[in-house]
Amino acid sequence: MKRFLPTVAVACMMAPVAATAAQGPAVLASPDGSAAIRIARDASQFSIVRRGETIIAASPLGLELDGAPGFGPLVLERREDVKVNRVIPLVATKASSTRDRYNGTTLVFREQAPAGRRLLLDVRAYDDGIAFRYRIDDAAPVRLRGERTAFVPAADPECLVSVAIGSHEKPFERSKVSALRDGVAYDVPVVCTTASGRSSYAITQANLAGYTGASLWREGSALQVRLSATPERPAPAYVSPAGLTTAWRVVMMGDRAGDMIASHLIGNLNPQPTQDFRWVQPGKAAWDWWSGPVSGLKPDMDSYRRFIDFAAASGLRYYLIDAGWAWGSGPDCWIALPGTDITRAADGIDMPELVRYAAAKGVDLLLWAHWEHIAPRMDEVLDTYARWGIKGVKVDFMNRDDQDMVAFYYRIAAATAERKLLLDLHSAYVPAGLQRTYPNFITQEGVLGAEWNKLDSSVTPQHNLMLPYTRMLTGPMDYTPGGFRNGTTASFKVRDVLPLTQTTRGQALAMYVVYDSPLQMVSDAPEAYRDAAGFDFVRRVPAAWDETRFLSGEPGRDIVLARRQGRSWYVGAMRAEEPAGATERVPLRFLAPGRYRATVWEDGATPNELRRVEREVGPADVLELRLAPGGGAAVILEPL
Repeated sequence: MKRFLPTVAVACMMAPVAATAAQGPAVLASPDGSAAIRIARDASQFSIVRRGETIIAASPLGLELDGAPGFGPLVLERREDVKVNRVIPLVATKASSTRDRYNGTTLVFREQAPAGRRLLLDVRAYDDGIAFRYRIDDAAPVRLRGERTAFVPAADPECLVSVAIGSHEKPFERSKVSALRDGVAYDVPVVCTTASGRSSYAITQANLAGYTGASLWREGSALQVRLSATPERPAPAYVSPAGLTTAWRVVMMGDRAGDMIASHLIGNLNPQPTQDFRWVQPGKAAWDWWSGPVSGLKPDMDSYRRFIDFAAASGLRYYLIDAGWAWGSGPDCWIALPGTDITRAADGIDMPELVRYAAAKGVDLLLWAHWEHIAPRMDEVLDTYARWGIKGVKVDFMNRDDQDMVAFYYRIAAATAERKLLLDLHSAYVPAGLQRTYPNFITQEGVLGAEWNKLDSSVTPQHNLMLPYTRMLTGPMDYTPGGFRNGTTASFKVRDVLPLTQTTRGQALAMYVVYDSPLQMVSDAPEAYRDAAGFDFVRRVPAAWDETRFLSGEPGRDIVLARRQGRSWYVGAMRAEEPAGATERVPLRFLAPGRYRATVWEDGATPNELRRVEREVGPADVLELRLAPGGGAAVILEPL
């Protein structure tokens, strides 16, 4: 493929500076001076401040080597500074471009012994965050037991945390750092608010290439980084044939938790694409699994055609055929049976014919597969799908983030990109920015999403209002919205087939604006949408955007988010059950000058009802949206 040359101006000023380190810590401030990191001259610790307030107090740095002596006393030998300011075009995401602007440095530390080894620390200071990583530039193998890296949040703040499990599908809860449980792994991001309330921040990671995932464990007042080890090799956690480049350790920052939603920091810490990805098409997809049984979904040509017909009639770009279509599939999709052949369709299923049928109606097909069936013969599987005319794959049940699994993510992202296939990973770890390098990796799970309505009562309105401020900060999330059998927490019952939700129709619509996913599921059965209130909005709402703006809200309570495509704006408003009052006031000062037609879908008298109104508005106006408990509203603002 040809190299993708961006069409926008790129201004990047690099000015390496070698200097003898002065006394005192090495300090790196962001371009606007609002954020800074201080690193000890012996590489033993760091701290982070924002607008004069300590965010991360003195916290340890370092590596724990395996099979080799640890680094002896270190001294800062030199630093190499750089200033970067460039505009990067983006493909199929929450904005059409981003500015990558930071002050950076590489700190070179040397052991004080005469022939001492060197440890490098790459550091970047952005206006909306700080990041650092370790490097060892050496041809010798490196084996790590772990990192000494930890984060000591200043003044024991209240944080939003989620227990780390393989699928990364657990709810978030509020807790002081001091109250976190001993011996429990917590997932990234951990999102905190300072005691003063002047800053919010998220501790996470970026660019896992060649490395391994990690979780955070409370040790006293610190959140200790622990690397994920492979099942076959509990220790060391990481092995490299030559040298070392770790993941970035990241602290995103903003005045409010919601201000971090529009940040591109995680993507900016990853390599830019080297291929032309303008073929990647965001869109919405019909989907057969959510409305059907958890296990035992039977392959059926007529059923598949029904979903294709629905997608075509609704203007949906894709139809995702979930588990059960392949030859030898068992009733339980989470088990990778050795006799399953995912290069053959089940008896009675003609996949090339389905592709032709769908293409004639303007619909593209995506296929589900278990990762254990792909990994051993990836090229053969993907070549088969490309030959059939399939446009993408949903790969499931990885449930790990160790070094070997991270390598699988990068391998399949590259392999699908080579064949111009979209990639959606489920039972996946939390995003670390791989979508920036491979925009065909269009979405991923790693979130407690709507599928859990089929299994338990954990997807509450409060949970839905945690997600934009936590998991969504790191990248797109395949929450799979669109449930149109709406209710309340009191009326909710777990149903395997044709499941219910605990939120209103208004909130179901708002998710398509609030939740970031360039491949967005329309999850319910076709019959659920026939003549249904609000489905006209689902048909119209885009899946990728030119601009994203957080307007207001608090984690677990409410949110108002605006996204722009072209000259039109889309607003999503969601609330949990606790806020007093049922009216959300939305100032429209983000609009460009002029008059707009506002089409509003807001909560009606019952959870399945909507009130649809139109009015003319301008930037000086304030929209008042009626939101029921567990409710929401969606708005389209079109220039007149």
